Amino acid sequence: MRIIVDTREQAPFSFAGYDVEITAGTLQAGDYSIPGLESLVAVERKSLPDLVACLGRERERFEHELERLRGHEAAAVVVESPLSDLVTGNYRSKLNPQAAYESVVAFMCRYRLTFYFAQDRRGAERFTYSFLRHFWRTVERRYKAVA
Repeated sequence: MRIIVDTREQAPFSFAGYDVEITAGTLQAGDYSIPGLESLVAVERKSLPDLVACLGRERERFEHELERLRGHEAAAVVVESPLSDLVTGNYRSKLNPQAAYESVVAFMCRYRLTFYFAQDRRGAERFTYSFLRHFWRTVERRYKAVA
């Protein structure tokens, strides 16, 4: 499988140990996708501090990004921290943890996408790989059925 990593991604996953070929490219939405399926599937990666900023002072920009992801058949935001860190306010910001949590739930409903809170960066990388692989296999089966 091949994965496109957006050239603007500041801390890209290496996918070391996964059976994958990495290609750099410019994506219209998200940080990771599959060549030829960029308008159908995407994963947006966030560290916890980045997510908290996106729920606060960078909210408008983030909502534009989520709006672009909404048009995809499958899209997810993967966070490199457990949900408990968001809920308990285990971050450097004055953003109210309850407000942060409610924003995430509202965004999932409004933009019809998944927020996946991994335990750590390695778990976020694994989720990203698996999410894209499962979508790729789904599309592969879909087109085999047509042929």
